[in-house]
Order: sequence, then C-alpha cells, then structure tokens
Amino acid sequence: MFRVGLRIDVDTFRGTQEGVPNLLKVLAEHRVQGTFFFSAGPDNMGRNIWRLFRPEFLHKMWRTKAKRLYGWDILLKGTFWRGPLIGKELGKIFKTTVHEGHELGLHAWDHYRWQTHIESMGGEEIHRQLVQGVEAIRERTGTSPVCSAAPAWRVTDQALLEKAKFPFRYNSDCRGTSIFYPVVKGKTLPQPQIPTTLSTFDEVLGREGVDRENYNEYLISLMREESLNVLTIHAEVEGMSYLSLFQEFLRQLRVQGGQVVRLGELLPLADQIAGAAIERQRVEGREGWLSVQHGDGEGRWH
Repeated sequence: MFRVGLRIDVDTFRGTQEGVPNLLKVLAEHRVQGTFFFSAGPDNMGRNIWRLFRPEFLHKMWRTKAKRLYGWDILLKGTFWRGPLIGKELGKIFKTTVHEGHELGLHAWDHYRWQTHIESMGGEEIHRQLVQGVEAIRERTGTSPVCSAAPAWRVTDQALLEKAKFPFRYNSDCRGTSIFYPVVKGKTLPQPQIPTTLSTFDEVLGREGVDRENYNEYLISLMREESLNVLTIHAEVEGMSYLSLFQEFLRQLRVQGGQVVRLGELLPLADQIAGAAIERQRVEGREGWLSVQHGDGEGRWH
C-alpha cells in the first residue's frame, strides 16, 4: 500500500461556494480526508485575464479549454473592482470542512496579489497578508490554520521568513520530491516543507497524449510506495467541472492499493528531515516561474 497526500487548493469565491461542498461529499463517501488550503480575502482572480496578452498563458487557456474548465464567473471575478470577501461571506464552509475532520490551511488573503506580485512585496506587506488570512479563518472557524501553502507555488526568501513567525506546523510552498527544512541565507527555518510532487491536471491535459480518458491512469502510474506522493487538486476544477473524474480517481487509487491522507500525516520525525534551499524554475505546462526544492531539476519530479 502507498500513501498519497491530498492538497486541495481553494482559490476563488465560486470554488469555495460550490467546489468545496462537492469535494466534502465525495471525500466523505470514500471515507478519506485531505488538507484544504483556503483563500480568505477578496476574490480578484479575474484580473488574471490581462495575462492573455502573454503567449504562454494564452496557449494554456486554449490547451485546457479554460472556459469549460473554470467558467466565466471565475475567469472574470474582480476584474474591474474588488471581488467579494470569501471568508466573510462563505465562512460556514470553512467551519464545515474542519468539523468533517479535514486539515485546515491558509492559501492566501488575496490569491491574485500574492501570485502576481510576491516578487515585489516587502516583509511588512507579506506579514499583513498572512495576518489577515489567519484572522479571517480563525474568526469563521474558531481555530487557526495549522499550515499554509503559497499560491501558484510562488514563495520568496522574505515570505519564508515571515511565515516562520506564525505557528504553522508545516508549509507547502513549492514543488519537489522530499520533505525538507527550507534554508534561507544559510539559516535553516523550523517549519518543514511538504512539496507537491505530482503535476496538476491543467499542466498535463492536452500534452504527451494525456486527455480526460487516461489522466487518472497516467497519474496513478507515477506514484510509488517508496516515494513521497503529494497531489494538488483545485476546488475550481476537480470540485466542479471535473468532479466525476476525481471520483473515478479515488476509486482507481483504492483498487491499486493507494491510501489518501492529510498532508500532516506524511511528516516524519524532525531528525529525519534534511535541509534544502528553494529556487525558481520554469515548469512545462505552467506559465512563469515556480518555487522548487533545490536539486530537484526538471525530470526528477512529475
């Protein structure tokens, strides 16, 4: 039997409102739990529409058939004005997630701003964004998030230093192949990183012969008992337009001897975790740079 850590990113208002309840129902039916990372502040994700002027992003929108994948409501939310505050209006869904035994994590206060501007954000703004997100989740659930995950797998040294000021049990900010302590400017930080090790649905769809019909088979073929297996899904994708695909994944995984667990259940003893730096790399199927565990170059993770 091999274990698969399930990371569930919730980026948008609609993903929270529709995708999360759908996923909670499916996970309950299969009697498994995962780790939900919530965006708690304004849904400004529609501002990504301006990235259509970048050929790489436009190609991804075409390859994944983005209108069908996400829907116009998600693609245009907050384009010209600030979007609705997710935690304020949908906090009950945060609370339900906790009550059903899932691990509660912070994704972002403003997902769009972090994803787009983290490179230029100073320590004070990063800290403020983290505080706003943590407080919004705590106000709605009565408990603080136990972990965090950087939007779009984009994190800077300054962001890692700011996160270390919070009582997160671990973070999941990057891609990689093993759990590690991040090293920043020669200093090893105390919060381990649990990296995503597997490509996401939108990264492989329409590439190398992968389509909806064979995606689950392809994904499970990459998982190994001796390896760290961390899968990231999105409430806006697997929780909505591709919910049936995710249901079938859970069924096939069980048949193949796989067990879905919360990310925190993958943590080994502290003295078994090595240190590593985080660097930037470009990843096939995704626009722009991602944060990647040092030494895990292209081809070493899927």
